[in-house]
Amino acid sequence: MNKLYPDAASALDGLLKDGMLIAAGGFGLCGIPERLLDAIQASGATNLTFASNNAGIDNEGIGKLLRTKQVSKMISSYVGENKEFERQYLAGELEVEFCPQGTLAERMRAGGAGIPGFYTKTGVGTAVAEGKEVKIFDGEEYILERGIFADLSIVKAWRADETGNLQFRKTARNFNQPAATCGKVCVVEVEEVVPAGSINPDCIHLPGVYVQRMIVGAPYDKKIEFRTLREREAA
Repeated sequence: MNKLYPDAASALDGLLKDGMLIAAGGFGLCGIPERLLDAIQASGATNLTFASNNAGIDNEGIGKLLRTKQVSKMISSYVGENKEFERQYLAGELEVEFCPQGTLAERMRAGGAGIPGFYTKTGVGTAVAEGKEVKIFDGEEYILERGIFADLSIVKAWRADETGNLQFRKTARNFNQPAATCGKVCVVEVEEVVPAGSINPDCIHLPGVYVQRMIVGAPYDKKIEFRTLREREAA
């Protein structure tokens, strides 16, 4: 089965629809599937829900789709540093489901494992617990969190072999690994594809069984949210 597609638009062909739930990897601008996000923006799909650690920044990452009003709901753990996100949320134009970072990762992992829900102490007694089932274990309160079962997963990896086995590079692994597992279809963009069998099995971070389609997105301009500089001190 050939999983490699020539570009992001062709890799997403037939997968996008209005109102769908998309699980997206990345943390800030680190490890975001930017080519796939650009293709989703170009598709014009609307009323999208994204499960992602955050919504990027203005005009980068999911922030691009916020600008074009294609996102109706975010399931996120961090929502700072994006003025358009803030504006839409305060204006009631964007629904936000706040989710603690570890809980969000576990919700994605649970969905990928076919687990519909789990109990956690994280968020007990806070706004996070509002409207959620509470259960007592050994005298302690826990809240029920639902696994995330997405229509589509989009992730960014460093390297893939021809069968879709993936390697992530350092901190760019972040939410990409759990996000990849919880979608009905997983589309991956990578920096390079190598022959099958050339990656040491012990170095495979995500087996190719989770990957249905992939593209080579390189070259990339590795962006950071904020660049802070100081003058060099005199010797």
